[in-house]
Amino acid sequence: MCKEFIGRQLEQKQLKKYFSSNRAEFIAVYGRRRVGKTYLIQHFFNNQFTFSATGIIDGSSEEQLFSFTRSLIQAGHTGSNPSNWLEAFEILRTVLENVTTNGRKVIYIDELPSFDTPRSGFIRALGYFWNSWASGQKNIMLIVCGSATSWMINNLISDHGGLHNRITHTIYLRQFTLAETEEYLKAKCIHWPHHTIAETYMMLGGIPFYLSLLDSEESLAQNIDRLYFMQHGELTQEYHRLYSSLFKNPEGYTKIIDVLACSRQGMTRSEIIEALRLTSSKTLTQQLNDLVNCDIIRQYYTKVNGKRKTSNAYYQLMDFFTLFHLTFSKRISSESYWQQRVNSPLVNTWQGLAFEQVCMAHMPQIRHALGLDRIAVEYYSWRSHEDSKAQIDMIIERADRLINLCEIKYSQSEYIVTADEDRKMRNRAAAFLKESKSRCGIIPTWITTFGLKPTPYTAEIQYQITLADLFRRAEQ
Repeated sequence: MCKEFIGRQLEQKQLKKYFSSNRAEFIAVYGRRRVGKTYLIQHFFNNQFTFSATGIIDGSSEEQLFSFTRSLIQAGHTGSNPSNWLEAFEILRTVLENVTTNGRKVIYIDELPSFDTPRSGFIRALGYFWNSWASGQKNIMLIVCGSATSWMINNLISDHGGLHNRITHTIYLRQFTLAETEEYLKAKCIHWPHHTIAETYMMLGGIPFYLSLLDSEESLAQNIDRLYFMQHGELTQEYHRLYSSLFKNPEGYTKIIDVLACSRQGMTRSEIIEALRLTSSKTLTQQLNDLVNCDIIRQYYTKVNGKRKTSNAYYQLMDFFTLFHLTFSKRISSESYWQQRVNSPLVNTWQGLAFEQVCMAHMPQIRHALGLDRIAVEYYSWRSHEDSKAQIDMIIERADRLINLCEIKYSQSEYIVTADEDRKMRNRAAAFLKESKSRCGIIPTWITTFGLKPTPYTAEIQYQITLADLFRRAEQ
C-alpha cells in the first residue's frame, strides 16, 4: 500500500489558496473514475469537514435522501427527517449556523451526480441553498466531486439555471504523468525500468487506483494476467464500470469508442456517422464533446491549404485502458494470456499505437526536449487525402515557422532506420507539404524508446527524443 501522497502539487496549491480566500467558495472537482478525486480532498483536509455526504452509485431517490439525512444527523441534526431536497438543504443551513467557529466551514459532497435522480429537484435545491444563503457567508467553502464528468460539466459547471456562473473554481484531475507514475510505483516498492513502466502506462494509464493494484512481487505480465485476464480479476469488469460511471446511458458512447479504436489517426465526424450507419446525428455532437471532456478521446484539426478548418476536426481515442480492453478483451484464451503473448504480432501492433498515445499525452515533455517551452505550438496527427498510406504520427507546428515531423517508434532496443523507412518518411513529408501548402521549414524528428542506432539514414535526422525525455517533469 502506498502511504505517500504522490503528485497533485498544483491542485493542493489551488485548494490552499481557495481555503485562505476571504469569501464564499464553491469548488467543483471532477475527473474520470479512479483518478483520485476523493483521496485528494480527504488528504488535503485530513477528513476534517464541517459536513460531508456521499451519493450512492445507482441509488434511488429515497436512498439518496436517506444517505444525505444520515450525514445531517452525524453533523448534529436532531429534528425530523427531511421529505425533500429543499428541506434537506434548509436543515443543512441550520446545522452550519449552529457550528460556532471563526474559521472555514467546509462542506464536502462526494459523488454529487448520484444525488440528482430524475425529478428529485436536487439541483434546484442546491442552487437555492447557495444563492439564498451560502454565497453570502464568507467562511463557507462548498466542495463537490463527481466521476460523471459530462454531468458535472453540463449540469453544474455550465448550468444555465440556478447555478449559472455560481461555481467559483473548478479543478479537473487528470491521470498521472510517466514521472508521477514512476514515483508512485517506487513508493509501493516497485522498482521497474522505464520501458516496463511505459508498458504499464500503455495498459493502465496514469490512473492511481489501477496502479495501486500492482504487486511488487510479480512481474508486469503476471500482474496483468492476475488483474485482467484471470477470471474475476479486479479489472475484468472495469471497462463497463468506467463508462457506466461516466455516462448514464453509456451504450451510444461505447459504440463511438468501438469505431475509433480501429483508426490509428482518428476519424472525422462524417466518418463516424458513416461507420455507425447513423440516420440521425443530433446527439452525436454532444456525445463527442462529452468524450473529449472526459479525456477519453481528443479532438484535433489538420490544415487544408495552409488554413485550420474547424469543420475538418478529427477525433482520436486517447484512453489507455480503453484501447487495451478493446484490443484484447475478445482474445482471452487463458488466465496466463499476457505471459504467453509477449512479443506476438498483435501485442507489437498495439504497443506501437499505444506508444503514440503516450507521446501525445506528454507534449509538455516533448516540447521541453525540443526547447519549445516558450514557443506556441499546435500538434496533430496527419493523413493524406490523396494517398491513404501517407500518414504522419505527429506534426508539431511552431510559431517560429518551423515544423517537427515526428516519426514515433516503440521497440525493445535502439531502433534501426532502414532505407525503406527513410524513403517512406521523405515521401510523407513531400505529401504533407504539397497538400498543406505549408511554407514552413521541415525538421525530421524521431521519438523512440531507446534512440536510433547510427546508420547512413540517421545523418539528417535533426532531433531524437527518447523515453527518458518523456519521464522528465514538465517544469524541469
